[in-house]
Amino acid sequence: MPIRQELGTDISDIGCFVRTVDLGSFAAVGIEIGLTPSGVSRIVSRLEDRLGVKLIHRTTRRLALTPEGETFLAHARGILSAVEVAQAAVASTHGRARGHVRLNSGTAFAKHRLARLLPDFIAQYPDITIDLSVSDQRIDPISERVDVTIRVGPLADSELIAVRLGEVRRVIAASPRYLALHGTPRKPADLLRHNCLLLSGFSRLSQWPLFENGKRVLIAAKGNVTSDSAELLLDLALAGIGILRLGDFLGEAALAQGQLIPLLADCHDDDPQPITALLLPDRQSIPRVRALVDFLKARL
Repeated sequence: MPIRQELGTDISDIGCFVRTVDLGSFAAVGIEIGLTPSGVSRIVSRLEDRLGVKLIHRTTRRLALTPEGETFLAHARGILSAVEVAQAAVASTHGRARGHVRLNSGTAFAKHRLARLLPDFIAQYPDITIDLSVSDQRIDPISERVDVTIRVGPLADSELIAVRLGEVRRVIAASPRYLALHGTPRKPADLLRHNCLLLSGFSRLSQWPLFENGKRVLIAAKGNVTSDSAELLLDLALAGIGILRLGDFLGEAALAQGQLIPLLADCHDDDPQPITALLLPDRQSIPRVRALVDFLKARL
């Protein structure tokens, strides 16, 4: 008996169902795989007919999993993962790890770390292709199906697998031009009269930790520019607009070249934070994903 007939379904149908759950609509899946929303709906209906149960409640506003759909989804993810791991394992026996990896990172880390590291990785693994999405807004790796998501700083609770790659420390700095015009802060309270450039979207980063008389204090930094782009804030600091508290990897070159001057180093809490790779639970065993994570961990 043919395998497809014996199983009563098809791997592509299962994949379509899982992506419908991840993306939340037939239209979104249709755009991804090149079908109309009704075509995607028919695939899911065909799967439901074969299973003899309803997997998804359909309304005009949204899709919702049935209890049977919840049960099937967990198994479906496992099936798809097992198939991909098997394919990757067979491919890797004939040579290097190969295939496509979807990677996400913030702008600063992508430009000042990944841009330097990826050429060596590509040279070492020529059969792996990378789709790097860069954004300073937090994404949902599960719905976006991103294999590796790099996060800098504390993590929220998640079902994702976390692999520590390294750490980042923060530096308070300003350009020589800014300091010549506005003076150099000598103690934590001095920052209150300076223009501080702030990264939006992360409330804790507007509270700058320093030590005063042996006690750790949080200075509520304020200024005339707030942005969700650390890269833009770096450019403004270099232009003499204000004082910036930035990750050491972001300011490394500017500090080394004297374009930025470190401030309050004797009393600043550089607040070490982890650099973490977040992996989808069903992707961590895939050779190409493991190769990328192991490479970054060794280099960082």
